[in-house]
Amino acid sequence: MSHFLNAIRNLIAKGHVRISEHGYDELSEDGLTVKELLDGIDKAQIVEEYPNYPIGRCLLLLQKDKHDYSVHVLWGIPKGHDKPVVLVTSYRPDPKRWDQTFLYRIK
Repeated sequence: MSHFLNAIRNLIAKGHVRISEHGYDELSEDGLTVKELLDGIDKAQIVEEYPNYPIGRCLLLLQKDKHDYSVHVLWGIPKGHDKPVVLVTSYRPDPKRWDQTFLYRIK
């Protein structure tokens, strides 16, 4: 288990969460709610880690929406800070670009 994923989960549990403007746009575009992604964080799986992401360390997670459909969510903590956790973006993964589990990119 990733220590960073645990940190993200702990920040969410404590309510230290921010949604980026882009994150809200993407949620709306896909008919997703913040609540369903927050509620599903305990079952999230790591897809990719970005320890050196320009805005701060990030994790791309595979989560499920309220209908049990797959969603990729990029969570991060701003560089130089230990909170809040930020929902940077989310999207429904394209099956042409991901394997059937949506955990691995098709090369």
